Amino acid sequence: QVQLVESGGGLVQAGGSLRLSCAASVNIFSFNDMGWYRQAPGKQRELVARIISGSSTNYAESVKGRFTISRDGAKNSVSLQMNSLKPEDTAVYYCNANANREYWGQGTQVTVSS
Repeated sequence: QVQLVESGGGLVQAGGSLRLSCAASVNIFSFNDMGWYRQAPGKQRELVARIISGSSTNYAESVKGRFTISRDGAKNSVSLQMNSLKPEDTAVYYCNANANREYWGQGTQVTVSS
């Protein structure tokens, strides 16, 4: 049974930083790709960042230059370093992984105050 467990969310002032982590219960290199999505109240879930086998990455335009996705094979985890946070980054952030099916974490709240 694959499990993804997020941690690191919280409340931060605008301009601050947070680091989210997603711990997988299996070898992360068994996934085709892993990523972070977010969902703000009243909005659709959207891709924030993704890392693909071979370490290529892609980012939403709104977070380019501020967020960095990385993975740690030794810890079976993927992280999202978020800098220069803005109030519009406020959302529930979800870890996602894809193999022969899609897996989701339970989500972690990020709140950025102005």
